[in-house]
Amino acid sequence: MNKAIIGGTGVYEAGGINSKKIVKTKYGEVELDVLDIDGEQIIFLARHGKGHSVPPHLINYRANIMALKEIGIKYIYSTAAVGSCNENYGPGDVVVIKDFLDFTKTRPITFFEGGDEPVRHVDMSDPYCKNLREKFYKSAQKEGLEIKGDAVYVCTEGPRFETSSEIKMYKNIGGDVIGMTNVPEVVLAKEAGMCYATIGIISNWCTGVSGEITLHDIQGAMQKNKEKITNIFIDIFKEELSQNHCNCSHSIVEL
Repeated sequence: MNKAIIGGTGVYEAGGINSKKIVKTKYGEVELDVLDIDGEQIIFLARHGKGHSVPPHLINYRANIMALKEIGIKYIYSTAAVGSCNENYGPGDVVVIKDFLDFTKTRPITFFEGGDEPVRHVDMSDPYCKNLREKFYKSAQKEGLEIKGDAVYVCTEGPRFETSSEIKMYKNIGGDVIGMTNVPEVVLAKEAGMCYATIGIISNWCTGVSGEITLHDIQGAMQKNKEKITNIFIDIFKEELSQNHCNCSHSIVEL
C-alpha cells in the first residue's frame, strides 16, 4: 500500500472503498479511505474533507501529507479544479500541472522548521514528478482523454476569488491556471520524498477573462472528466512503479 489519490473540488470518492483508516500525526488526525481494486490497495484522501467542509486556507496540508508518509505512501496523484487565464484552456479542459507560482500568505508551508534539526532545503527544479506526468500522458492517450497541455499553476490564498487586475498580473508573469490548494501540498510531498503529480480540470474562466464564475459551471466541468481521470490514476497504480526514474526521493539539501 504505497499509492494514493488526493481528490479536490468535485472529486470526493474513487469507488471501491473497502475501509476507513484514521492516522494520527504530530500535526493532527487524518481520515483516509482504503480502496481495494483488483487486489491493489489504494488510499483516497478528500482534500477538503467529505462534503467540501474545509476551506482552502484552513486545510491541514501538513497532517494530510504526513499521514500518507507514515503509512508508506510513495506515489500520489491529485486533482485540482482550476480557473483559466490562458485562452487556449477553456472550461472542461484537462491540463497537466508542470510548475507553480506561490501567492499564498498565511498557511504553514514546510516540515522543516529548524530547532533541533539541521537547516534543510528542497529542490524545486521539478516539483511535479516527471515520471508520473509522463505516465499520465501515455495512459490518457490510450483511454481517449484529451489533454490540452502543460500548465503553470498559480496558487492564491483564498477563499475569495481573484480580482481581474490580479488575474492580469498572474497571466503576465507566466501563469496559466489559478487555484487555492496546490501549495503547500506539492512542496510538502517533495519534502517527504514522494512522487507527486497534479491533474488540473478547468472549471471556469478566471475573473475578467470571460463571463462570470458560477457554482454550476464548476460542478459541470468537474463532472465531465473526473471519473475518467480517476480511472487513469488507478490503471497507472496497477503498474509496478519505481522512484529510480525521477529525483523525488532525494530532493533534500542539508546545510
